[in-house]
Amino acid sequence: MKGNAVAVCAPGLQEVQQMVCEQYTTTTEGTHIERPENQSVYKIGIYGWRKRCLYLFVLLLLIILLVNFALTIWILKVMWFSPTGMGHLRVMKDGLRLEGESEFLFSLYAKEIHSRVDSSLLLQSAKNVTVNACNSGGNVTGRLTVGPKMVEVQSQEFQINSEDGKPLFTVDEQEVVVGTDKLRVTGPEGALFEHSVETPLVSADPFDDLSLESPTRSLSMNAPKGVHIKAHAGKIEALSQMDVVFHSSDGMLVLDAETVCLPKLVQGTWGPAGSSQGLYEICVCPDGKLYLTVAGTGSTCHENSHICP
Repeated sequence: MKGNAVAVCAPGLQEVQQMVCEQYTTTTEGTHIERPENQSVYKIGIYGWRKRCLYLFVLLLLIILLVNFALTIWILKVMWFSPTGMGHLRVMKDGLRLEGESEFLFSLYAKEIHSRVDSSLLLQSAKNVTVNACNSGGNVTGRLTVGPKMVEVQSQEFQINSEDGKPLFTVDEQEVVVGTDKLRVTGPEGALFEHSVETPLVSADPFDDLSLESPTRSLSMNAPKGVHIKAHAGKIEALSQMDVVFHSSDGMLVLDAETVCLPKLVQGTWGPAGSSQGLYEICVCPDGKLYLTVAGTGSTCHENSHICP
């Protein structure tokens, strides 16, 4: 018994643009199936120049992949990448550790920078080295600039401390404080002060002279409990273009020495021969001028008072 014949058509590729149809015949057992003698066979796939272009494209992608992989390995080798860091840079628990010399092209922000125990910290630049301290608003509150000709510090206060934390040198807008036990000035020209100086002691090095000079103005030394001038192994000289004034507001002026010499005092008239016995008397004029007279049995200052102006 023959059944009905049904034709089923399936679409093929667009490049082929033909339809391949297969006939299926449903029969019962024992039925002979007749197949057509002329069957058309169509190939499905990419052939010709399209296939060669595809293989070439895949080969090009493979070459690019191999080159990228080789470049990645080379970069990792050159930059010394490792699980703990890159090159001389190591990632530690407490921060970063950098060995050797490094160059920073832009700004470096860090909370703390310190060197190893057995080496010093070196900051080097072709122009200058600037260290800034900023507040939470980004404004610069302190700046240290080390240039080729000058070291500049911009801050409200500059302080240098010793190893135990003792302030050695402090500078602010009001004053300069030197906290050392002794301030030594070794310059050949000495120290120049434009205004007053307050100090408990001024001394020179051993075997050197101490000189206090005021070339164009007066030199004044004041102390509420007295001024002590001592020369243990030499002499004291007070030179002035005009007057040398010793003034005591409450007390007296004491010249305590074995010999007090006043070689250029004006002398009054001589008394009778043999009456002075080589003794002299120092007299004082109302304006403070001193003059010398020959001592007598009584004071001879009144007799020679014409020396006073």
